[in-house]
Amino acid sequence: MTVYLNSRLVADDEARIDPTDRGLTLGDGLFETIAVRGRRAARTDAHLARLGDGAEVIRLAIPLAGDELKAALQDVIEANAIDEGVLRLTLTRGPAPRGLWSPVPAQPTLLITGACQDLTSQEPVTAVIATTTRRNEHSPLSGIKSTSCLDGILAAREAAKRGANDALLLNGAGNLAEATAANLFVVIDGGAVTPPVDDGAMPGVMRADVIRVLSAAERTLGPADLSSASEAFLTNSLGIRPLTAVDGEPIGDGNPGPVTAEARKIVLEIWSDKKQNAVFRGVVEKGDAAALLQRDVVA
Repeated sequence: MTVYLNSRLVADDEARIDPTDRGLTLGDGLFETIAVRGRRAARTDAHLARLGDGAEVIRLAIPLAGDELKAALQDVIEANAIDEGVLRLTLTRGPAPRGLWSPVPAQPTLLITGACQDLTSQEPVTAVIATTTRRNEHSPLSGIKSTSCLDGILAAREAAKRGANDALLLNGAGNLAEATAANLFVVIDGGAVTPPVDDGAMPGVMRADVIRVLSAAERTLGPADLSSASEAFLTNSLGIRPLTAVDGEPIGDGNPGPVTAEARKIVLEIWSDKKQNAVFRGVVEKGDAAALLQRDVVA
């Protein structure tokens, strides 16, 4: 595999990360997971806008401009002949002496990796409500793609131990926030509903698209609301998966539902269109995710 590391393409077995890199020692960094469809990165404008928002929160400089980042992403796609798959962009504060104080100036590390992956198979999943950890909706980290993913890892391990595919995380108030690496949508009285960002939900790129195409509502959801749902699904940048049961109890009739199918169909059409980024260009400016939700679908 060929990777992009600090301004150049190198073989993965030749890539070297400084052992004092704060991304390795402290989790001081950000990442984006980006789908590749038709040998091009999907929704790059939205992903890079979110990266910029996260960098502002943790006061981390991005070493490349937007067009340069897009070119680097495409370089990795071409170098690895990825027709369909996934890219992972990781940005850390770079090497520094031990301790929590950030180096000034920092020398950020930028790493982009890619791999082929079938994104068409989105099998139904079951979940449990995690008891080992909760989502801290008051932390600024709840709204950014931090490289520190231990809450999700702990919840995923709990899910596996309990025989489920995923876990739903509650926030400090006991309300639903999200899954380990995906946003949650439930369908109640025929309408799609998702937890708001203020409740600890990650401002997902796919989440924003689904809210827009389904006119989904954002409101606080408790575990009891799952019993009122006719269907549910999980979304992230790689797709939409039906959620058919939680803690052993079926959602609705326990089968993928029509709203889930409609969301998958519409979003896939948008993401697969050759003008996909033109559809959203100028809408997802830095820090303006709300504007995306107001945009009409462009044919």
